[in-house]
Amino acid sequence: MSNDYQHRQSAHCESGVISGMLSHYGLSLSEPMAFGLAGALAFAYIPLIKLSGMPLIAYRMPPRSIIKGIQKRLGIKMVYQTFRNQKKGMAELDKMLQQGKVVGLQTSVFWLPYFPKDMRFHFNAHNLIAYDKIDNEYLISDPVFETVTRCEENALQKARFAKGALAAKGLMYYPEQLPDTIDYDAAIRSAVRANYRSMMNAPLPIIGIRGIRYLGKNIIKTEKKNSARLPLYLSHIVRMQEEIGTGGAGFRFIYGSFLQEAGELLNNNQLRDASSQMTEAGDEWRMFALQASKMCKGRKPMDTIQLADHLNNCADKETIAWKTLKNF
Repeated sequence: MSNDYQHRQSAHCESGVISGMLSHYGLSLSEPMAFGLAGALAFAYIPLIKLSGMPLIAYRMPPRSIIKGIQKRLGIKMVYQTFRNQKKGMAELDKMLQQGKVVGLQTSVFWLPYFPKDMRFHFNAHNLIAYDKIDNEYLISDPVFETVTRCEENALQKARFAKGALAAKGLMYYPEQLPDTIDYDAAIRSAVRANYRSMMNAPLPIIGIRGIRYLGKNIIKTEKKNSARLPLYLSHIVRMQEEIGTGGAGFRFIYGSFLQEAGELLNNNQLRDASSQMTEAGDEWRMFALQASKMCKGRKPMDTIQLADHLNNCADKETIAWKTLKNF
């Protein structure tokens, strides 16, 4: 059994899981370094994918991209398993735990009973670590919680096999082989280049820096088209930003920490400067969320022009950071 697993609380589930898992298997990796090496920072307004009837607003690359990005850039061999049969999926999990494996699982937040009720919603891309089983309960290291917890077998089965958007199909994963050495200079440069392209040179106006500005325009458009819907829409934006996986501000802070750590590792001032600039962008995202929340709750007059200005400021500050990184 793997009951010696050391739980680490993290800002985001997927980066926290891959960081904690790889560290357990012998490759020490901080959460910011995992997030940054995966090139995971993003922005996208995706109206075709709905969450509770509202468009998906993503502040990071799609689910599983952090895990696969780390695998690619560090040369890690990972095992991925999905299952058509739920019972077989649970039996395979039990088998891995009996062998002493620590495994990552993709789940639905809605079916995890240790989440407070007001935090449960139908989001099928929440990652956690299973590291042991006692009787009918799994020992869970969920990186967004302060301590380890337990989850009854039927509940975990429902969480692993929930249907809908981003359905996990029982996804289970763990590293099979780690590299002997890592060229961090090459890995960091590759990750920064990829992230620069996705944020600055995205082909669609709803992605990257242009996507941030698009959201501001869309808020103004929503007020003109259906003002009664606006508070619900703003609440959704703030929830996507600040509650679902740390969101806009949090991801910018994580990426800023990655740039700072990378700057120290490579002794590079461009990375250090960009770290401060990205942190300033995170502060602006947080200010946007604060003002939007006050307007939703009627504590401040609705002012969509002001909210759009905040989002343009976010885009401006992120642009400064990416221009600093362009020649790196």
